[in-house]
Amino acid sequence: MDAFLHTFFDWDEMMKVFPTLLTEGIKNTLFIAVLAILFSLVLGMILAMMLLSNTRWLKLPARIYIDIFRGLPAIVTISLVGLGLPAAHLHPFGKSPLGYAVLAVGLISSAYCAEVFRSGIQSVDAGQIQAGRSLGMTYMQAMSRIVIPQGVRTTLPALTNRFIIDIKESSLVYLLGLTVGERELYFIAQQQQATTYNSSALVAAGLCYLLMTIPLTYIVIAWEKKLKQGKKPSKKRANALAGMDGATP
Repeated sequence: MDAFLHTFFDWDEMMKVFPTLLTEGIKNTLFIAVLAILFSLVLGMILAMMLLSNTRWLKLPARIYIDIFRGLPAIVTISLVGLGLPAAHLHPFGKSPLGYAVLAVGLISSAYCAEVFRSGIQSVDAGQIQAGRSLGMTYMQAMSRIVIPQGVRTTLPALTNRFIIDIKESSLVYLLGLTVGERELYFIAQQQQATTYNSSALVAAGLCYLLMTIPLTYIVIAWEKKLKQGKKPSKKRANALAGMDGATP
């Protein structure tokens, strides 16, 4: 038991790595995850609109993209982007691996966001578009002003959950050889573990991940409950409706 506690819960080892985890690790983990999710929201919406198109030459490339990036393991995509592009003398982000990390995680995430957006938009009643067209809107105006805002609202829990996954998948970018100042949580802990042969640093990194993901998880749960229950009418409105019902002969 002492050996187990020393290996995984050595307080001295944790305190050695915690300052770096909290300053450098969390900062870079969130940097990668936030930029990746922003990139994936934009690309995911474009892909979703292509999927919903009746034009085959728009729909097919989007479907191929989504199937590829949802089908490949994340570690393969990150390796192909972060290691493959520089090896092919393609340096869109210079020598810093952080740009490649964001791109790789964003490409993966956008494939999932596209399906989330597609399902959310398709959940909106088709009569909404017809109502917009009857008011003189074009198809794109009806989609952008009426359908998409309603559809996106229902996807917020799923998108938040996707952000949680992006935070966790950012741990795989250690493969890209991040330098001091660019390291995310897992890479810092893994380097410490390799030096000391003690896993307490990895446990400390795990606690930092939980510090970010658990609150977001409960936000998703609360969001989903709110969407399922719907917006309850205020007490004043409920009383007014009850009065109207009572006045009905």
